[in-house]
Amino acid sequence: MINAKFQGPMWRRIGVCVLGLGAFLMLPYPSIAGGPSNKSVTFARDVAPIFQAKCQECHHPGTAAPMSLVTYEETLPWAEKIKDRVVTRNMPPWHLDRTVGIQKFKNDTSLTDEQLETIVRWVDSGKAPGNPKDMPPAKIWPSDEGWQLAEQFGQPDIVVQSTPYTVPALGQDAWWKPLSDALPVTEPRWVRAVEMRPGTAAGRRVTHHALAQLLQDEPGVSNAADDDGIGPVAQAVRNDGGLLMEWAIGKQFDVYPSNTGKLLLPGARIRWDVHYHAIGEQIRDNVMLGIYLYPKGVTPKYRTRLMEFHASEQGHVLDIPPNTITQTQSFHVLKEPARLENFQPHMHLRGKAMSMEAILPDGTTEMLSYVDRFVFNWMNNYIYAEDAAPVLPKGTILRITAWHDNTAANPNNPDPNEWVGWGERTVDEMAHAWVNVTYISDEDYKEWAATHKPGQSMPEMMHSH
Repeated sequence: MINAKFQGPMWRRIGVCVLGLGAFLMLPYPSIAGGPSNKSVTFARDVAPIFQAKCQECHHPGTAAPMSLVTYEETLPWAEKIKDRVVTRNMPPWHLDRTVGIQKFKNDTSLTDEQLETIVRWVDSGKAPGNPKDMPPAKIWPSDEGWQLAEQFGQPDIVVQSTPYTVPALGQDAWWKPLSDALPVTEPRWVRAVEMRPGTAAGRRVTHHALAQLLQDEPGVSNAADDDGIGPVAQAVRNDGGLLMEWAIGKQFDVYPSNTGKLLLPGARIRWDVHYHAIGEQIRDNVMLGIYLYPKGVTPKYRTRLMEFHASEQGHVLDIPPNTITQTQSFHVLKEPARLENFQPHMHLRGKAMSMEAILPDGTTEMLSYVDRFVFNWMNNYIYAEDAAPVLPKGTILRITAWHDNTAANPNNPDPNEWVGWGERTVDEMAHAWVNVTYISDEDYKEWAATHKPGQSMPEMMHSH
């Protein structure tokens, strides 16, 4: 069992984390069994609201999902399969260990134990349709070819499209790296959110992932990532310009916290890096990037940077022998105080689990997040709630640990008898975490630490400036 590794000092302090880390509570995992109940369960009154809140974003007509879960008639043929998928917590796709680390997220799609029990009782009690008048008002979902953030922000201020690419029916993986024209900005502008997606629903089937690299002439600053993750302790420092966003199934957008953003300068361009793979059908598509700006004249206090934290001391090197489960890890030093906004593991077919821990300057270790059931088909981005995102002092070391399962027990493994190394193909492997890091000044950190008390968080200080 993979949990067997959790021994030693890091697990002696399950509870409220230390001041330097921020106030978050490690919540226990409650039992699914809620005890018998005589209350009848119907689709209209009890189940439909759960599906609308947790499932229909993907499972509505016109999406790539195999079925819609909007109406009773659409749902009924799938009821037993739904029960199996929710009981095993394969659906909704939320693969964090619920017993350790931060448990408050902006985008938590997981079912509560009560919701799970309701679905199970509905199936086991006969799948009653209920009174149609009890159905929640139908929700209008944006199409796969629309912008998910339009309801919150309106249409994007800037839309950038990659040059279309034709993926043949059969062929090797391809990496498409066109360069966009200059973005339409004539003065420095700050970004408050970004969203990416393939241009069509068909494009989602052939797009493994897509990167949007921001290229701009910023005096005195390198566009390259400073942290290459190589060496026993890599320096996690600023990545100016750098990567604007990565898209993969399970990650569609980034919304930056209050008073935080990314900077666009006149002349900025997007360097695309799109990984395509053939599926037996020729498909031509592109990738689209929507950029949502702060109003003109608004300058957020904090600048966030998307960092690539490797889980191997040698960076782009992995050694995964046949029929083995391997563990790798790497360490990244924060040279300034920082707040971490999210955790997004990235591995391929043999990926099994990944964790992110903070080793504080006083030597204590805290688990931030642990994805214990990584699933290649869902590159979930776990976005911390603003009152739960960890605030870390200068000198904190982030330890990223990854596990790969190259055995026959891994249902996604194409061949457990093959050696696997690092590479960009789907059949190769990777091991890194995408993390948006917001660096703050020593003065800001001292102010936050001096006034910190349970219930207060970094956002309160952000709003105060």
